[in-house]
Amino acid sequence: MTANGNEGIAELCGENVIHSDIVERVSEKLPDEEILYDVAELFKVFGDSTRVRIICALFESEMCVCDIAEVLGMTQSAISHQLRVLKQARLVKYRREGKTVFYSLADDHINHIFNQAFEHVME
Repeated sequence: MTANGNEGIAELCGENVIHSDIVERVSEKLPDEEILYDVAELFKVFGDSTRVRIICALFESEMCVCDIAEVLGMTQSAISHQLRVLKQARLVKYRREGKTVFYSLADDHINHIFNQAFEHVME
């Protein structure tokens, strides 16, 4: 609360005036709801530190579940569960070599997103 007891007053408009030109211009630029929903879902996937750790490990090398579990000090079951989420979000891909499944990042977009995130938090 502020000194005068008005909580959140800074978030309110000083006047109730709609700037139609701005509203129209911004409304035309907003992506469709479906795209916004998909972006929000992607950020939810990034909202888990274990998944972020897996992605960081995969920046360094393609790895199997056993190796990822060893690097992160977790069970293979826990890693496998998180990899499933990452696959569903199309953030990781896999390939089979005999009985072993190797995971890697799906594309360079992930690297770009993470580099931007690291730059932002380290400022």
